[in-house]
Amino acid sequence: MADVNQGTVNDVLKGTGVVGGVRYASAVWITPRPELPQAGEVVAEENREAEQQRFDIAAETVSKRLLERSAHAEGPAAEVLKATAGMVNDRGWRKAVAKGVKGGHPAEYSVVAATTKFISMFEAAGGVIAERTTDLRDIRDRVIAELRGEEEPGLPDVEGQVILFADDLSPADTAALDTDLFVGLVTELGGPTSHTAIIARQLNVPCIVATGAGIKDVKSGEKVLIDGALGTIDRNADEAEAMKLVADSLEKAARIAEWKGPAQTKDGHRVQLLANVQDGSTAVQAANTEAEGVGLFRTELCFLSATQEPSVDEQAEVYSKVLAAFPESKVVVRSLDAGSDKPVPFASMADEMNPALGVRGLRIARGNVDLLTRQLDAIAKAADDLGRGEEAPTWVMAPMVATAYEAKWFADMCRERGLVAGAMIEVPAASLMADKIMPHLDFVSIGTNDLTQYTMAADRMSPELAYLTDPWQPAVLRLIKHTCDEGQRFDTPVGVCGEAAADPLLATVLTGLGVNSLSAASTALAAVGAQLAEVDFETCKKAAEAALDAEGATEARAAVREVIEATQK
Repeated sequence: MADVNQGTVNDVLKGTGVVGGVRYASAVWITPRPELPQAGEVVAEENREAEQQRFDIAAETVSKRLLERSAHAEGPAAEVLKATAGMVNDRGWRKAVAKGVKGGHPAEYSVVAATTKFISMFEAAGGVIAERTTDLRDIRDRVIAELRGEEEPGLPDVEGQVILFADDLSPADTAALDTDLFVGLVTELGGPTSHTAIIARQLNVPCIVATGAGIKDVKSGEKVLIDGALGTIDRNADEAEAMKLVADSLEKAARIAEWKGPAQTKDGHRVQLLANVQDGSTAVQAANTEAEGVGLFRTELCFLSATQEPSVDEQAEVYSKVLAAFPESKVVVRSLDAGSDKPVPFASMADEMNPALGVRGLRIARGNVDLLTRQLDAIAKAADDLGRGEEAPTWVMAPMVATAYEAKWFADMCRERGLVAGAMIEVPAASLMADKIMPHLDFVSIGTNDLTQYTMAADRMSPELAYLTDPWQPAVLRLIKHTCDEGQRFDTPVGVCGEAAADPLLATVLTGLGVNSLSAASTALAAVGAQLAEVDFETCKKAAEAALDAEGATEARAAVREVIEATQK
């Protein structure tokens, strides 16, 4: 069981590293959540209106506090804080609380009962929606603390630099981090694609998730050394050695900050670095980095709350903002990846037994081809209105392609509108059948998040299975190699747009496997580019061979690190 991340060896705890960097500081635990109330005594009918007002005031206070924090945040962090404030004001949730109060329950218990109801609904939905249960518990606890006049749960007041420990971090807490004080994050739960991991990447703070219950033994005030790349927490590090490791890490971070593109290996092998975006705002931010274009525009994230399908003109307006941010560069637009963990109200199937393996992505268009037709019309309109031509191509790719027939069908629709046609390789069948799929396409992009969960038969949102849903798994890397080999045979560009592309060490492997472009959060690109600049292409190929030959993800990381270090001696 060498791949199982959770564990302890000689006072060294192990988790899943999601943001690299070495830090040495005192541990501090997040302020505990309030004890949840039981049903308690029935509130007299004449006092229920006052009880409702008490809840309304507490909820408004919590919402206002979150919105004030969002005003001082940027990018995804600001959006997360706004979204959390929006959950406090959600009509359905507040209506459920009001129903409890009207029935005679105290406000605190009514908040618990309403939240429990919505948590059950979210967990039944699965995927990213299930992950929002962390947000629900967070607003529940904040409102209960406000009702009781207690200290707000979450980030503690600290003096000096600390490493924050928690069972899990709410998105609101992660987004509000002062990285001058909280220099590292360690959580028992979570995963590589959780909100905590995503925001930690944006903040560029070393982060380790899915450590397991072993970290409960770490006490506040205890000095620990964490390595966000290795996913280790050392409770017994020599202070002098730890400080040297931190200094080396900070020096490396300074070099990364100074890196300028374009990305290439030491001997000039080019790899295109692109940004993952979700709207015009994130595209504008990406345009101010070394990103050479957009490798993944997640269109469904623009419409998660839309109950009715936006018109072609309305969609075109949204897409134009992203295209305009990169007027002379490639932009890869993904058609609606609705369903499963991203249920778009106007597009998703209801009540599927297993939504991750159900009608999602391109499969939705089988029963509603007009939905896809209108989206492609909107993308083409946005490109035409901006006068984008061959020098600034608009590429479109379909998610969940599994067969050659699907690839051809989608590509024909794209080409009818003058769009460059591609597909996501995230279903193992698509990789295995690449020789039949690629002749119909202009490019492919590997979505490592889904490819990993489908290859390893493990839910990528499960912290217990984080050791399986690791893109370093050799089985996943072998599928990527096969895809790249077929890409070279058919002269079809192969990109990677999953979270794997944000890992600098793994980027050397992907480059060695033959990947042409890497697309990740724009804040992660400099670290990837700087890492590639330190190695030659031959070393990348050796790193790829070492990873492919490993028994598991942990061994693959170690083998590649050995290859890279050997070239730097």
